[in-house]
Parts: sequence; structure tokens; C-alpha cells
Amino acid sequence: MKKCRPIIAISLKMYMSPEQTRVWMQEVMAILPPDLGSFTDFVVAPSFVSISDVRSICMNTPQGGHLDIGGQDVFWEDSGAYTGEVSAPMLRDSGCRYAEIGHAERRRLFGETDTITAKKFAACARSGLIPILCVGESFRGTAKEAAEACIAQINAARSLSPDDTPFVVAWEPVWAIGAEEPAEVAYIHAVGGALKEALKATSGGRLMYGGSAGPGMFEMICDVVDGLFLGRFAHKPQNVRLVLNDVKRVVQARSTMSNL
Repeated sequence: MKKCRPIIAISLKMYMSPEQTRVWMQEVMAILPPDLGSFTDFVVAPSFVSISDVRSICMNTPQGGHLDIGGQDVFWEDSGAYTGEVSAPMLRDSGCRYAEIGHAERRRLFGETDTITAKKFAACARSGLIPILCVGESFRGTAKEAAEACIAQINAARSLSPDDTPFVVAWEPVWAIGAEEPAEVAYIHAVGGALKEALKATSGGRLMYGGSAGPGMFEMICDVVDGLFLGRFAHKPQNVRLVLNDVKRVVQARSTMSNL
């Protein structure tokens, strides 16, 4: 079976000011390999107020053509009297290709439900944005229980959208977000394998693993995931370089094997 191209996505959450984001983005652009687009899809999701700055920096850098921008959230209506919200058409017209939806923090802090996530997924589909659908089990149980919980979240999110809507699943065990260590490799293989099998029934679903992911992780789990969703670890540009080096090595190894 043909492998999907790996995808690496970074969410800056609300950690950086606009000035800090500009500095970070410039430093990241400086370390991106010129052949980035040949081995991975690379996505950065800054705060809403920094999307324009990130887009400008990318446009003025040779490697910028290989980087996509994402919004950290999106509203489910396209326009109207919704003070403080940002719509999918607004994100698209600001240069975004992706939008993050359903994150555990949105669910926990703001009471977002599967129904709200489904409406946001549909808003992305209408406007041509690719939703990064965050799913994850809330407690550490068995791999079977985790997979069932995540698949239920995936099915609920897609329920209002056309079956051929492209999307990316960002699987983050809630109990592993921000932890010092990620989930064990055997656990990731078991849950990730079940999620990948479920995504085979979709026309365009891809799977990232998040939850304290770092260097060396992709190489260990690349048979069951299509990429990594990075958080605070990626705030140091040199760490971004390490992860990209891992991804490139995996892609090159696959190419060598396919040519044998």
C-alpha cells in the first residue's frame, strides 16, 4: 500500500506574543531544509493575531512555499453577529490551509461537544480548509477502549460533512498532553493501528500523533501514523530541525526499500 506523505504540524497555542512569534518564525525558516517539500507537509498554527505576520515571513523566504498555515480554531458559521469569532472564510482568505478543531482544551475549558466539532468540521469543508481534528481518550485505559473512544469522536465530527472531505486526525491521549514522556510505543502502535485501519474507510483521512512527541518518535511509530503534532517542544527551532531530520530519514529509507 502506498504511504501517505508525512505531515508535521506545530500549534503555538497562546504562548507567544506577536513579536515572539515573528522571531520564532524567522528562526524556523532559517533552519528549514531547501528540499522540505519533497519529504513532508509542514504546518504552523500561530495565534489568530499572528497569522498575517507568519504568512508575510513565509512569502519572503525561499522555503516558505513549502509551509502551510493553520488556524488554532474556527467558528461554525461563515459570517454574522458572532462577536469575537473567526470564520473559515476569514482563515482561508488570510492564507490558512488548515484549521484545528476539537482540541481537548477547547472541550475542557469551553465546553465544546462532538456536535460543535461536527459543525466546525462542516464549516471547514464548505470553505476548502482542511480540518485538523483533535481526538483523544481522556483516561489511561486499554488500547481497545482508547481506539473506540477516538473512532467515535472521528465519526461524530464527520457526520455533517461530505464523505470525501479531506482531513487530518491529530490523536493526542488527553492524559499525555504536556506530560514529560509520551505514551509508550507499544500503546501508540496498538491504538494508532486501529485508528489507521478505521481511516482506510475514508477517502482522505490522515493520522498524526501528539502528546509530548519529540525526536526519534516518528521513526518508531511511522508504520501506524502519518506524522506528528508538536507543542511546546517545537518552541525551540533546533528541536524542529531534529524532528524534520527524523522524517527525512524515514522517507529516504522508504524510497530506498521501494527501489530494491
